[in-house]
Amino acid sequence: MRQGRRTEYEIYWEILSFCRSGKTFTQIIGRCDLNSKNGQEYLDFLSEKGYILRSNEGERNLYKTTGKAGEFLDLFARLYQELFDRGPEFKL
Repeated sequence: MRQGRRTEYEIYWEILSFCRSGKTFTQIIGRCDLNSKNGQEYLDFLSEKGYILRSNEGERNLYKTTGKAGEFLDLFARLYQELFDRGPEFKL
């Protein structure tokens, strides 16, 4: 069984999985257990790769996983399953 700190890839997977429906920055950092600085760095990276899109809904900025991220999510889940005999899960 895997224990210890999450890798960057696990954090990317958590963010992208959580943002399949639009989420606010506060929701993302709270649910994915990140501080604001690290959370912004992860979101900026995923945005640059085209895996997450920021949009405005009224006064709220929402982040949503794009279709392009689907391949990463599928590959990561399969690799994780192969290595650890279980799929990735949110740390809670």
